Amino acid sequence: MIKEKLSKKSWFTICLFSFMGGIAWNIENMYFNTFLYNSVYANASEAAMAGTMAPTTAISRMVALSAIAAVLTTFIMGTLSDKMKNRKFFISVGYILWGIVTAIFGFITTDNVASLLGLTDEALTLTTTVWIVIAMDVIMTFMGSTSNDAAFNAWVTDITTPKIRPTIETALTFVGFLSVAAVMGVGSLAQSGAVSYKAFFGVLGLIVTACGVAGLFLVENPKYPSKENEVSSSYWADLFYGFRPSVIKENSRLYLALFAIGFSSISYQVFFPYLLVYLQYVVIPDNGDNLITTSVIITAALVIVALIAGFVILLKASAKNKAYGLVPCTILQTLGLILLSTSTDIKVILIGVVPTLVGNLVMGIQLNAAIKDFIPEGKAGLFQGIRMIFTVLLPMVIGPALGDLACRNSAITYANEFGVETIVPSSSMFLYAAIVSVFVVIPMIFLIKKGFKVEEK
Repeated sequence: MIKEKLSKKSWFTICLFSFMGGIAWNIENMYFNTFLYNSVYANASEAAMAGTMAPTTAISRMVALSAIAAVLTTFIMGTLSDKMKNRKFFISVGYILWGIVTAIFGFITTDNVASLLGLTDEALTLTTTVWIVIAMDVIMTFMGSTSNDAAFNAWVTDITTPKIRPTIETALTFVGFLSVAAVMGVGSLAQSGAVSYKAFFGVLGLIVTACGVAGLFLVENPKYPSKENEVSSSYWADLFYGFRPSVIKENSRLYLALFAIGFSSISYQVFFPYLLVYLQYVVIPDNGDNLITTSVIITAALVIVALIAGFVILLKASAKNKAYGLVPCTILQTLGLILLSTSTDIKVILIGVVPTLVGNLVMGIQLNAAIKDFIPEGKAGLFQGIRMIFTVLLPMVIGPALGDLACRNSAITYANEFGVETIVPSSSMFLYAAIVSVFVVIPMIFLIKKGFKVEEK
């Protein structure tokens, strides 16, 4: 039987790989976008800009193709890790290669591409560079999805029980916050030009690689107690296991939870890929000298208190009954997004962050824990690809496309060093996100009716 209480080594391993995975994913999801704006597109001439795609469109395509790669990888490698019963290999080797690919990004520049391929046309050079960035992003995603999405998530499911999963998910949420803070702390230096992107990607990439090496000694493959729920002998049958109508019917609560987190994730991805660019080119210029004032500092301090209080209150309520937490979470997330869409004033943004983050985080903790609970024992790898369809593929294809539509319709621009006008994100993307957020209610109502109780495994 799986132990009710995890060992200190297991806790450390889970937190370490979650933190380092968060480092790598946040570099990709947050700073590849600013890398395109501040490095690849930064010195583009009017002729080059006229002959290639807009930056927001490039981001949308990069995120979409990355999502497709993530899901296909998770299906293939998640099923393979189930067949081989060797999560350790996929986690450790995957992290090693994940970090190496991340480190390579700093070497992608228009000058290097032009020199390597012998290009002289500015528009062709810019377009080629953008597509190389997108292609490398897909390769990085393959490594990350193999090690983190397919193997690590399945491994955490393997070694935990329904009783301790909410605690695990809560801990991983805080670890996720730490990884975001760490990446943003260093990434802000790269974004401002104080540190080169080459150093930024290189250092953090090598740290992720070091984590993979440590995994060779830290990660232990779980021992399955019986062959009662052994996967079938056919790899291809296992690959499409989660699409069988009988499986969907038998695990209806799992798919309802996936639909709920899917709508929430789509809503989040409408604005998230453009968030740092929005802050850099819209919020900060609009607020000017008023960015750091006494009133802003006081507002920020109150926001931190409200975030912690709201998070704890909702988490406690949903621990007793998930319905008590999930419905308010949906309402809070939607109202927060609506507020964010109304103004670029820094104080309004800080206030709008509270309901948005509290609602999104608590909802994510409860739904992710429920998804792990509803996955049949011994088949965690088979369902990781299905999970990725709802948490990555659909959100990262639909969300950024809606965000790009919002930004292009608003037509807010900034002038680069050559005076060329370039489209930047606008606050309307939050309104689009709020509309999508409302749809979370539909699967959630059916899920609440069916209940969340599961037998201990």
